[in-house]
Amino acid sequence: MPETNFAIALYRPHPGKEQELRQIVKEHEPALRQEGLIADHPLTRVEAADGTIIEMFEWKSAEAMHQAHKSTVVWPIWERMMAVAEMANLGSLQEANQPFPNFRRLEL
Repeated sequence: MPETNFAIALYRPHPGKEQELRQIVKEHEPALRQEGLIADHPLTRVEAADGTIIEMFEWKSAEAMHQAHKSTVVWPIWERMMAVAEMANLGSLQEANQPFPNFRRLEL
């Protein structure tokens, strides 16, 4: 069975930067696909109660994950994300304290 590299990325917007973050996140999936870095499965986006945006997707490979950090297409998007949001972790979410956390689907 092939190794999978499923990512769960969390972006908690800085105060007043919610809409700017949404616009940047909207560019993320097309860039990853353009570079051939993620699997053909649909990317899923949800939003936590505190406004944190969560993206879930599968890298094509461990190498693809590393290539993203060198991509002249993807890296600038990540830099813009980091300027308007904190890169959060699952444990920082209020929902993480529940056995079956629920989130709102996010359509951008």
